[in-house]
Amino acid sequence: MRVLCVAGRALTSGGGCRGVYARSSTGRYLSGAAAPAAARAQKYSRAAGSVPPQFVCYRLSHRSLLKIQGPDTSPFLQGIITNDAGLLEERGAAAMYSHMLNVQGRTLYDILLYSLKEADAGQGVFLECDGTVKDSMLRHLKMYKIRRKVSISPCPELSVWTVLPQQKKPGQEASKPELCSLEKALVWEADPRTQEMGWRLVLDSKMNPWDIIASCQKGDTEEYHRHRYTIGLPEGVKDLPPGVALPLESNLVYMQGISFSKGCYIGQELTARTHHTGVVRKRLMPVHLSSPVQDLEEGAALQTQSGKPAGKHRAGVGELGLSLIRMAHAKEVLTLKSPDDTTVTLKVSVPDWWPKDVKVN
Repeated sequence: MRVLCVAGRALTSGGGCRGVYARSSTGRYLSGAAAPAAARAQKYSRAAGSVPPQFVCYRLSHRSLLKIQGPDTSPFLQGIITNDAGLLEERGAAAMYSHMLNVQGRTLYDILLYSLKEADAGQGVFLECDGTVKDSMLRHLKMYKIRRKVSISPCPELSVWTVLPQQKKPGQEASKPELCSLEKALVWEADPRTQEMGWRLVLDSKMNPWDIIASCQKGDTEEYHRHRYTIGLPEGVKDLPPGVALPLESNLVYMQGISFSKGCYIGQELTARTHHTGVVRKRLMPVHLSSPVQDLEEGAALQTQSGKPAGKHRAGVGELGLSLIRMAHAKEVLTLKSPDDTTVTLKVSVPDWWPKDVKVN
């Protein structure tokens, strides 16, 4: 059975942060009459004898959205993020990953930016960040706003979702789900960090994605985090502690989150110098623990079996996690001490989505 979808025209809705942004897979805006999609998508997903759902939707309640809008949006962001905000003005750049750094060049916030075009209000973006730092993010943005012609506002009425394929062979690119009622999706874009993270979807909080995505079911958010830790992708303050994490050690380059050809931005000096030396001795890598550890202290020390310092553990779920690993010991079996003084072993792996020429000693 196949759902026939007629893409809706991108509309601008009045009030709050509602501003529709949606594109076809070719990057062009779609127009046409909206299809009665919700009922048809539900019929597809729930019809007796239908095939199992092909996609899983995860509600990311730990992520928050802000809206930055105005004619100075791009130059305002350009001076405070690691990536090139100018790319969002180009037709092909719809979503972007980036970090905001402090003056010492350490990560304050990891963010996703989604281009927003509104005919009546000029340039704008949705900014997605860790929900626990939303208020400090607002203060940070307003501090650097100065006289820029931009407005900054939270979007509590919107929700962030991730859509992942139910089954996919490693390294195989999954086809994008069919989305009916396109006008209901405020953002519908491939995750810019890696294709292993599927697609990002922003909706009104009262809506459910399985009403507009064919063959989709709701998933447990913990499984989303297990997926992240399995492939070694950091997200949020637990994985990237503010004022502690360094962007290049956090694999920002591998996640297409930094530009080395743009103009100056806060924290650029140390980052650019480290990049041009070509030496990154530690990296955030996925680890598998021999057994789950409860109440592990932040930054727990890792050692080789011979007792040499090998890095620090960051965060995880169950037996999966991320650790900052000294590359010289990445192929060794490492250990850490649990709060009850039990020794736990860790096995480090190299993510499939990293460049193939990365050297691991």
